[in-house]
Parts: sequence; structure tokens; C-alpha cells
Amino acid sequence: MVYDCLILGGGPAGLSAAVQCGALGLRALLIGNPSGQNPLGRAERVENYLGLPGLTGGELLDAFQRHAAERGVQTVTGRAIAAMAYGDIFALTVGSEVYQGESVILATGVARGRVFPGEARLLGRGVSYCAVCDGMLYRGREVVVVGLAQDAAEEAAFLAGLGCQVTFLAPERPADLSPAIPYKKAQRLEILGEDRVTAVGTEGGQIPCQGVFLLREAVAPAALFPGLALEGGYLRVDRDLATSLPGVYACGDCTGPPLQIAKAVGEGQRAAHSVKNWLERQRNSKK
Repeated sequence: MVYDCLILGGGPAGLSAAVQCGALGLRALLIGNPSGQNPLGRAERVENYLGLPGLTGGELLDAFQRHAAERGVQTVTGRAIAAMAYGDIFALTVGSEVYQGESVILATGVARGRVFPGEARLLGRGVSYCAVCDGMLYRGREVVVVGLAQDAAEEAAFLAGLGCQVTFLAPERPADLSPAIPYKKAQRLEILGEDRVTAVGTEGGQIPCQGVFLLREAVAPAALFPGLALEGGYLRVDRDLATSLPGVYACGDCTGPPLQIAKAVGEGQRAAHSVKNWLERQRNSKK
């Protein structure tokens, strides 16, 4: 199925965009992490959201999610780990599944994961964001898992089950990491190699490997969509919330300050309207 719009991000901006897409008659799919991973859910008290002062962030997020569910918003839980465009269609890879849409709304919030030295240069040449997708390529080989996501230990176990020789790197050892998988504490690292990955360097020395799996909570939009223009570290958008890539829109914290719920909700609604207008122009041009 090809959706009218793929919405990446399950916070206030993404939920608002999804609800508005439904109101505009667009077939939209919302792709987001579990609600417990949304920063809003950890806010003790929200005082500046119009008409609903004094709620906890969790209560407000629950209300947004109930609203979306009542409007029939279709959702998929997971991390988007790759994106591509072919012709007029965008494809987002979430775990082992691929979803297609004619447009994309990025509502990813602020990307807080740092890019490691060597990551961009060796992406696809030993650097991967998905164990399920690429694990079979490294069967019987040495790999490093950089565990910065809640399910990183599970994915490391998956790789070990395939026959990969796994070393797990993280600032702290996860409680659910298998005792059979070697763990090394690492705060700083770089990915080494010329044409392909040959090792990971940490403060404790180099770890030889042929593959590195970087498992973050989310992949930054600019890494998913090379060519997205940035401004001050945020996605650059125009008044219609269009990014530098045709058919890709953005809303919420990823577009820059103020990093406020009301701004995110308003931009989500506006992005949905912009997508509908863009789709109409594209379809009319083909008649």
C-alpha cells in the first residue's frame, strides 16, 4: 500500500499532523517510538499549554494519543532506520518492514544522538543501523554493537544467534544483555577504516571488526534523508514547513525554537495542510 503521507514521530507534532491528515481525507501512517520514550511523557508538570494547565506531561501525551486513536490514526511502533526515494514515492524502513508514501512529514523532535567520527563516511560499508536488516551479511564475522537504544541488548542477542562474534559497547551494561556477549564500557568512540570498517576505536583501545551496528533511539532526519538543509542545527523549512527536499515537510522541535508543545501542535496541523496542497499540485500536473 502507498500512503498519501508517512509521518515520522509520535510526539505532539506528529500526532497533530496525523489527526489533521485524517480530517483532510489523507491516508497517513504514523511511525513512532513507544510513548514511554517521548520526552513529554517525563515532564512533571505542564503549565503553558492553553486551556490545560497543571497536567503532567504523561497525562497530556495520553490525551493526544487518545484523540488520535479516536480519529482512527494508523500507527506503527518502531525506529525508522533508512529512507529512500524512487520516482514519486518515498520508502521508510522500520525494523524489517518497508512503508511507502507519496510524501513525508518529519516530526522527530530534537535529534540528541551524536554522530561518531567515521560514521557517515562508512555508512553502508560496515556501518549499519539495523541488526535485523543487515545481520546476515556478517554471519561468522566480528561485529560491534553500540547500544544506545532500549532494545539494543535484544538486537545484540539476535546477531549472536546468527553466528556473529559480537562485542557490546555502551556507557553502562544493560541489565538484559546476555552474559555470553562481551561488554566494554565506552563513552567515546570512532569508526575506523578506509574503504570498509576495520575497527572501532574507544578510550580503551581499538576493537577489530568488520561491522558496526549503531543502535540509537532514533536516526537523525539528516542522516535518513541526505540533502536536507539545516540551519542552526535544525531542519530548515519555509513558511509552509517545506524542507529543501520536495515532498518532505517538517514540524515541531526539529524545525527549531521555541521548543514548546503549542508550537509543535500548530506546526503539525499546518504541515498536514501543506502536504495536501502539495499532493494536489503534483497530481494535477500529471493530468
